[in-house]
Amino acid sequence: MRQKKGEGEGEESKPKIKNVKDDDEDKKKKTVKEKYTEYEELNKTKPIWTRNPDDISHEEYGEFYKSLTNDWEDHLAVKHFSVEGQLEFRAILFVPRRAPFDLFENKKRKNNIKLYVRRIFIMDNCEDLIPEYLNFMKGVIDSEDLPLNISREMLQQNKILKVIRKNLVKKCLELFEELAEDLDNYKKFYEQFSKNLKLGIHEDSSNRKKLSALLRYHTSASGDEACSLKDYVARMKENQNHIYFIAGESKEQVANSSFVERVKKRGFEVVYMIEPIDEYVVQQMKEFNGKQLVSVTKEGLELPEDEDEKKKREEDKAKFESLCTVMKDILDKKVERVVVSNRLVQSPCCIVTSQYGWTANMERIMKAQALRDTSTMGYMAAKKHLEINPDHPIMETLRQKAEADKHDRAVKDLVMLLFETALLSSGFALEEPQVHAARIHRMIKLGWN
Repeated sequence: MRQKKGEGEGEESKPKIKNVKDDDEDKKKKTVKEKYTEYEELNKTKPIWTRNPDDISHEEYGEFYKSLTNDWEDHLAVKHFSVEGQLEFRAILFVPRRAPFDLFENKKRKNNIKLYVRRIFIMDNCEDLIPEYLNFMKGVIDSEDLPLNISREMLQQNKILKVIRKNLVKKCLELFEELAEDLDNYKKFYEQFSKNLKLGIHEDSSNRKKLSALLRYHTSASGDEACSLKDYVARMKENQNHIYFIAGESKEQVANSSFVERVKKRGFEVVYMIEPIDEYVVQQMKEFNGKQLVSVTKEGLELPEDEDEKKKREEDKAKFESLCTVMKDILDKKVERVVVSNRLVQSPCCIVTSQYGWTANMERIMKAQALRDTSTMGYMAAKKHLEINPDHPIMETLRQKAEADKHDRAVKDLVMLLFETALLSSGFALEEPQVHAARIHRMIKLGWN
């Protein structure tokens, strides 16, 4: 049977029909696009405390200090260091050029050290990071060991923080010692922060020796420039065993005090302590480089003497023994005792205090405390001893008058007047100034008759 034209061919050339699902899959494969995000590093600079100190200029430190503290002046000194080993941290510490006006008054902000943990800021007021006497220091601490989610309560108990604190104090003292090599800069530093160093001597017993070497005082031999206690010891005489000091309100007052007359005349140097906190310093700092600190205003002052001087002092004691007894009877409970002095040259008499009581200056400071405890005044108030100058013409005349008639009213008035004048010149306050004034008026009238 003959095949129709195109039947066989038609079947062979007939196009194949695609599955609809295959078309959809092809379309999906074509429309899928690859997505990615490009990140641009905006801050490419590393934190300054992570860099090598040798690569950082003074200007860079200055810019960082100003941004950290909002201070308008440059810093006075900087210490950039890292600690490695069992404990790792980096730090930059700055000494400001001047102390804030409320350095010891602002209790809200304990310190200016910012704490970071692995470059992440944690807090800027960590009270346990640095002691109170170093609260003027500013800077940044970056620890590798503290946990990131640490709280204030955990910080207080954290042993790592205690080690960091110990290292910070050590580095601060190193910085001060380096600063002391530059006389001009150290003078600026000491004018602003001397009270902090002295507070450290009172509070930080472990670093007391290092802090005492940083102190500067005017002395009877230093002129206008303050000197260190190390310089004082280097200038001491061969027969001098103690460091002599006097505390008072001003340099002029202590320099002209009757207490330093004999000490200066014998060629011994006297340290002038004229800040109230100095009284607290000497209570803690009993000695320096093996030399005991001795107040020239307290009893028992011992000056090196030769045989002639010892012999003369014994003769004076015997000569004025009766006058001392008369004066003690007249003054009664106002003084503990009356003795012949070895410290006076020009003044007729002075009031010294017992070895373990307050000095006149300390008594003045305590009375000035607004919230003082008045109960301490009873047993800590100075026990007064009157010392008389055997070489003064007033005391010689008084001795003769007392031997002639110890009950003479003029003798009593003179003794009381000398005592009250000695109180004033020794730094004490008069309990009854009006009685003192009336006695002076009476003596003036006697002079006119």
